[in-house]
Amino acid sequence: MSYYNEKNDYSKERPRVFFTIFLALISALLGGIIAVALIPSIYGNKQPAPTSQLVLNSGTTTPIVKTEGATNFPVAQIAKATGPAVVGIANFQSKGTLFGGGGPTEVGSGSGFIIDADHGYIVTNNHVVADAEKIVVSLADGRNLNAKLVGSDDRTDLAVVQIADTKNLIATQLGDSTILQVGEPVVAIGNPGGQEFARSVTTGVVSATNRILDIPGEASFNLIQTDAAINPGNSGGPLVNYQGQVIGINSAKNQETGFEGMGFAIPISDALPTIKQLIEKGYASHPGLNVQIDPRYTAEYASQRGWPSGAYVSKVTLGGPAARAGILAGDIVTKINSKEVKSSLELTHELFKYNPGDKVSVTIFRNNKTQDVSVTLAEIKPQ
Repeated sequence: MSYYNEKNDYSKERPRVFFTIFLALISALLGGIIAVALIPSIYGNKQPAPTSQLVLNSGTTTPIVKTEGATNFPVAQIAKATGPAVVGIANFQSKGTLFGGGGPTEVGSGSGFIIDADHGYIVTNNHVVADAEKIVVSLADGRNLNAKLVGSDDRTDLAVVQIADTKNLIATQLGDSTILQVGEPVVAIGNPGGQEFARSVTTGVVSATNRILDIPGEASFNLIQTDAAINPGNSGGPLVNYQGQVIGINSAKNQETGFEGMGFAIPISDALPTIKQLIEKGYASHPGLNVQIDPRYTAEYASQRGWPSGAYVSKVTLGGPAARAGILAGDIVTKINSKEVKSSLELTHELFKYNPGDKVSVTIFRNNKTQDVSVTLAEIKPQ
């Protein structure tokens, strides 16, 4: 065992000890600075102020602004940016008024959203404006303006109206409904119950996609199902994702006793072709077989006779594509391009996946036998 000599050992080690202490102090100081810089990014105590803004379709844009120190609420930002583009729509008609006097009165109301601020185009549901003699649009700034019907389509339950006064209008930003994921958060904005509850905001998720409802118009689409509250008056309003983009048009809900949180929206990507037709032509055309289908032919009726479910052809238009393909009255359409068809609405649903002029294989049941025929789809215009 050896011992240090105070004179010889400490006198030689003193400079090295001072250097070591100095180095430790510097390291500790630098470590503290680095830790202070890193802690916010690790624990999220402070968020950088967002620099992006929602880019809306033609017209004014609404930035998403977050004040310093405020908590980040995505739904609040979405409501602030998209809410001004959501409108109330009132349907006025004369029918039902006492002796027909006093002019048209409001018989129903719904919602809509501005798709083009420069031209005042507003998208809504057909059933919101059906048979309207007068349409009044209520804006977020308090203005109530008369609107004209640009075009409507009962086959898809879509409509476009237009207001002439485009001052300070804000349009929505459209998203891509083809990339929606089940569980993705969404926001519904609309006027449930009318102007009294204008621009109500409800939240939820995409509960499911590719839902089919046996309702005229909605049956044409694979619908988005959501648990965001959708009530009477929400029809025609937007379903919005967390990027502030419209991904659906709220159209229906399941009102059966015992069911809650089952609302349905038309996917915006599927609706756009019809919306564009309504704006450009004032009507929408669709592919068809040029036949009449009897909706009384049900699965129960078919089962009783040992026939397959499908769409019962009651009449074939002379010279039309179905007639040229050899389809006859009394035939039952059971498939389109090998995709099963169980009702008249499912037939419409399948046909609307194609365009006029497309060739499809139609499977029919006749005399207890099935056969396939090739049909070139016609263009069906509103009557």
